[in-house]
Amino acid sequence: MFLMRRVRRIFGAVFVLCVLPGAALAEPVITKTYSYFRIGGRTAEDLDQELEKRGPVTHNTGHRHPGATEIKFGGDVTYVERDGRCTIGGARVTLRTKIVLPRWGNRNRASADLGFIWDTLSADIKRHEERHAEIARNHARQLERELLALSSSRSCDDLEKEVGATTKSVLEDHDRQQLRFDQVEATNFDARMTRLLQYRMDQKKK
Repeated sequence: MFLMRRVRRIFGAVFVLCVLPGAALAEPVITKTYSYFRIGGRTAEDLDQELEKRGPVTHNTGHRHPGATEIKFGGDVTYVERDGRCTIGGARVTLRTKIVLPRWGNRNRASADLGFIWDTLSADIKRHEERHAEIARNHARQLERELLALSSSRSCDDLEKEVGATTKSVLEDHDRQQLRFDQVEATNFDARMTRLLQYRMDQKKK
């Protein structure tokens, strides 16, 4: 007997999905968008204060930051019962990332020195947030691969538990890597900015 089970969303809602040919080989559905918050100020001290005052608040820390990456995983899995066994009929992981960055309203009226510092800082903020999005993309792909690789089980209820455990494991590893990245970046911030400023100054002289 061949039976298509209902699809269970990795994170909750239940609905029915038809398995399409080649679905098992599909890549995760990944989207990335950007949004900006405006800051003012005419001095380096002003910029620090504006970033602390207007930067996005992250859920993990509850504090404001000069940039942020909002990450939302989702997806669905289908289960197929055949000959007394249950297998994964298809898996689709979705990932939505939104990168939030500062935009300085006075950039065009800034002194050359302050504009130089801001361009270096804002480029580093963007690089940092893009790396957060990259870590999330890597884990979305890893999660989909691991779900599709799950062995068959005697029942779909048992297999569903394995799907839940796999999802939990991959997302916990994702959270650890994101935290580790932030810790390393925070520790190296001063040295990194000094190096970047020096590099940009050297490039201007060429």
